[in-house]
Amino acid sequence: MQQERAEVIALQGLAWLAANDELCPLFLGASGASVDDLRERATDPAFLAAVLEFITMDDAWVVLFCDTVGLGYDQPLRARYALPGAESVHWT
Repeated sequence: MQQERAEVIALQGLAWLAANDELCPLFLGASGASVDDLRERATDPAFLAAVLEFITMDDAWVVLFCDTVGLGYDQPLRARYALPGAESVHWT
C-alpha cells in the first residue's frame, strides 16, 4: 500500500475515533494526545500511525471502524505498515 492511501485510511480512523465518545478518551489517554492534537497533528504521518496502532489493538474496533467507513478488515493494519515506525524488526 502506498503511503498516501495509508494516510487517507488513517485520517478516516482519526475522524472515526474523534466521533466515538467511548473510544476517543481511551485514545487520548493511551497516546498522551490532547483534543487539540487531533486537529493539529492530522497531517503528521507518525501521529496517523499511532491512530492506526490504537484501532488495530482490538479486533472489535477494527470491525466497527471498517464497517463504518466501508473498508476491508485487513486495510487498517496494511495502512499501519505503510506509515513510519512499522519497519521490520530483525533480531539477528
